[in-house]
Amino acid sequence: MPRRRPGRPRRAENRDTREVVLAAATALFAARGFDAVGLRQVAAAAGVDVATVSHHTGTKAQLYDACFARVFAAERQALESATRAARVALDAGPVAARQALHDLVDVFVDFLEARPETTALWLRRWLEPHRHAELDQRYSTPLYDLVEGLLRDAAAAGALVDPTPRVTVRGLVWAVHGHVVALAVPGGPEQGERREFRAWLHRVLHGLYGPTAP
Repeated sequence: MPRRRPGRPRRAENRDTREVVLAAATALFAARGFDAVGLRQVAAAAGVDVATVSHHTGTKAQLYDACFARVFAAERQALESATRAARVALDAGPVAARQALHDLVDVFVDFLEARPETTALWLRRWLEPHRHAELDQRYSTPLYDLVEGLLRDAAAAGALVDPTPRVTVRGLVWAVHGHVVALAVPGGPEQGERREFRAWLHRVLHGLYGPTAP
């Protein structure tokens, strides 16, 4: 077995270092925005040197893109699993399909509550809608399309009626992002907010699509 040359990092070490860099950069970009963050600040937050940051992520613009790709990959994994379950439920009838939509919403809320930096990162991007707009096409539009397609297929199967799935999905997404921002306010009634918001979301779905029990 060939010996590893001194100073040459193992592949696992490379992956771990890149994750540390991306986690630190995501937190900084989420807190300060693109212009207020430099590679030196990312390096300091990650506990590495600037050359290591550049080695793993390239330029600052490439690092910014990689931060969105990172949160997108995690969110896509969660939503694709829940969407697959909802598609299976379509064959079980309208009640099961509607329950699966409620479950999908819970998955989305759970995801963003556990990863508030995702909301903060996107809100910073959306404050300047004409900059970095390509990020939306790569890292948010595919997820919107995933759920909108589910709603259209559910309507075609007779499980629900939704004439504006695009508006529905975006409205619910923005509501959840707003909820995550509210939880970040110091001194707020966090647990109460969590329960009340989730109950409100389920009432909205019930109003839109009907009951989840016969």
